[in-house]
Amino acid sequence: MTSRIPRDSRLRLVRPRPLAAAPTAVNQRRLRRPAPRPPEGTPAPAELARMARSGLAPAARVAHWADVALRPGRDGANPDNKGTLADETAERAALDLGLTVTQVRADWDTARLAGLVEVHGGTARPGWRLRAWDRDDSAVLRGWVALFDAWSLAFPEPTDHEPSAVAEVVSAMPQVLSFLQLSAGPVPVDQLLDLLQQRVTELRTERCEIPYGPQPVPALSPPAQPEPADAPLSPLLDWALRALASVGALTYGDGQATLTPLGNWAVWVKLEQICVAAQSPAGNIEQAAEDMLRGCAQLRPNAARAEYRAWLAARTVGSAVTELLGAARGEDALLRGLAFEALRVVGAPAEPDVRSVADEPTLRPYALLWLAEHDGIDPEDAHEVLTREEATWLWVDTAAAVADHGEAPMLVRHLESAVQPTIPMLLDEVRAVGHPRTVQVLVALAAAHPDPALAKAVRRAAFQVHTGGS
Repeated sequence: MTSRIPRDSRLRLVRPRPLAAAPTAVNQRRLRRPAPRPPEGTPAPAELARMARSGLAPAARVAHWADVALRPGRDGANPDNKGTLADETAERAALDLGLTVTQVRADWDTARLAGLVEVHGGTARPGWRLRAWDRDDSAVLRGWVALFDAWSLAFPEPTDHEPSAVAEVVSAMPQVLSFLQLSAGPVPVDQLLDLLQQRVTELRTERCEIPYGPQPVPALSPPAQPEPADAPLSPLLDWALRALASVGALTYGDGQATLTPLGNWAVWVKLEQICVAAQSPAGNIEQAAEDMLRGCAQLRPNAARAEYRAWLAARTVGSAVTELLGAARGEDALLRGLAFEALRVVGAPAEPDVRSVADEPTLRPYALLWLAEHDGIDPEDAHEVLTREEATWLWVDTAAAVADHGEAPMLVRHLESAVQPTIPMLLDEVRAVGHPRTVQVLVALAAAHPDPALAKAVRRAAFQVHTGGS
């Protein structure tokens, strides 16, 4: 009697799909929200794009110069890996463009923040937005919004204030901008200062902190003249408004501030993103990263990305990336994969943090794939940057996510994404890779697989890993 099971069960090699892209068991139906209309008086997208092109023209000019003058593979940044222009490159650009070195450096920094130039390690190259600059209004507007999001980096922050105070003001400014947007006209700076003080007080209360600054003097001490309550925040508000004016989000002068049409539109877009997230069943906008990712686990990829964008819009980039990487370090492999999907939505601002975790064994395969795609490698080919061991570790980690949150057929189909051509080779390398969930994954796979012979071999491998045998 011959077996109906081939002895050498070959695996069809396919590119591993992100778990977030795997079909869910239930065909979800989400009610489509009517497309929101911008506030009355908002210019048409083409006119907004014209304004953005005008404001970013100096940055685009330097970026185009770099595209032509710096040949592919040439290094145009300093060895500090921060993307600053080398002195000789800045001097050459200033000479060619008829600018000062200071102007060139300022325009270069703006080009980086707007995504017209992308810096990878110590090498700069044109961003996709620069390629689409003259033909794609949406690319131009995305570039301007990226600059708007990075307003606190576009203008030198005060050096005579505690970094924590600066961070509080940055965290509080979205509420100030929302007030400006709702006011639809000039707002006195004194009124904005009152609002800023209220929001900063709320932030400190949420952290259960005792407010710093002038405190009541003891009764036995000589009477002292207290500082005005707004002394610590007034110069910081001035800095924030000047920074936002420098990116074209508002006008600031004569004791008042007014959003520009671009700034008004950008704040409205951010508010709409927050409203969309607030309407989701999980209320993701209010959740910590881990809970937000769990709330997005059952969404289709496009819906999940919309939730990520809204969640990110309500936070500073730095704190959001820190939260996502913290969730990725947890024990739930599903959240690890979803966290890096969310980091793909963050894009270039997340690169330094992702690069910094590439040496952590648990995160390394995810970080390498993220960096490869960020560097322009086709997602279909990005897995080639992984070693065989790293790819096997990632296979086990993804299998753990499927075992915990998916269905048996999905776990069986996951076999097709392994890099090993045969089942015996897969089992040998899975045993050797040392993933902490190896036993559970193999047991779950053995229970799910309909092939008795293959299931038996997988169970044997699980037992050997469990007992440390060979």
